[in-house]
Amino acid sequence: MAGHGTDAHPHGADRLCEAGDRVYSRAVRRGRVPREDAETVPCLVELALLHPDPDDMAWLVPTSPQEVMTRLLRSVHDEVGASQARVGAAVAAVEWYAGLGGREQAPQEGAAIRVLDGLPRIRAAMDEATQACASEVLTVQPGGIRREDELAEGLHRALELRRRGVRMRDLYTHVARHGQGLHNYMELMGDAAEARTLDEVVERLILFDRKVAFIPASADRTIALELRHPALVSYLVTVFERLWRLAIPLTAPLPETGIDGITHRERSIAALLAEGHQDAVVAERLGISVRTCRAHIARLSETLGAASRTQLGVRIAQAGLDGPPRSPELLPATRAAGSADAAGPANAASAANAAGAASTPSAPGAPGAPGAHRGSRTAR
Repeated sequence: MAGHGTDAHPHGADRLCEAGDRVYSRAVRRGRVPREDAETVPCLVELALLHPDPDDMAWLVPTSPQEVMTRLLRSVHDEVGASQARVGAAVAAVEWYAGLGGREQAPQEGAAIRVLDGLPRIRAAMDEATQACASEVLTVQPGGIRREDELAEGLHRALELRRRGVRMRDLYTHVARHGQGLHNYMELMGDAAEARTLDEVVERLILFDRKVAFIPASADRTIALELRHPALVSYLVTVFERLWRLAIPLTAPLPETGIDGITHRERSIAALLAEGHQDAVVAERLGISVRTCRAHIARLSETLGAASRTQLGVRIAQAGLDGPPRSPELLPATRAAGSADAAGPANAASAANAAGAASTPSAPGAPGAPGAHRGSRTAR
């Protein structure tokens, strides 16, 4: 606006400070004010709202409000004109750069890959896709037990989809079965939604009508990618469908491990340990805390009779827990804490190699000694 305030009174004539308003109002009512009255409000003189009385320099007379208004409007007009000039220059620049790309350039809204930076933009894009969805939504939800706030955040979208008759299929980890919130959510959705679980799932994925997909683009999930390229979306649909065929319905119990005292989750942990993963990685992949993971490892060691991580690797191999479940006729006769001989000479030799490799130091990042049994990597 018009005028410039002082350091103590940073305002214009259109927004007077409280002290300035009192003194200027008094000057307008009385026709003039003593100069000492304006000493605490130098802004009035600087903004030319008060000026010396030609007949008596000890007094200050006000500039008429009509003149002040004219001055303010003139300043506003100048600012608007300058803004319009900047807008015109910006439009001209954009049009010039746009012309460099040719007329066939697709608009941003139809881009095959769009980066969504920030949760507000992600949620807005998700809401838009929800409104456009007509038949099917496929989702993969990694992590463990679903928190109530996570379920509530997308509940309005799910209810809107159910109202329109859209089918929903959701993949979770087995750990999510233990959260009552998920069961309440599925009961609320009724026949519109179906859920299955796996030991592990891929990172979060949401697909609408097999035409648009959303995936995270940062570890904290505050940046996402909106994918509309047919090949990319088709690939992600194939990934989902293959995981779906392997998954177990949420309403069905998890299968038995076939080994007394070993739970389904402990079998999954044993298989990942046999692959050489650290506790933190195992916990993240199965959607549990590191503390819970280590508690399961301790129970696994106790059940298999292992006194160390190296020995646990041997026991896992002996019990056939280092891979997918085997046929009953292929399982060793002794499945728990037995001797190496109980597993047969070949397995005993393999277990011995694993124990030896586990006790041999490797260079940082080295994959281990050639020929080492994969159970040896549980010691790292």
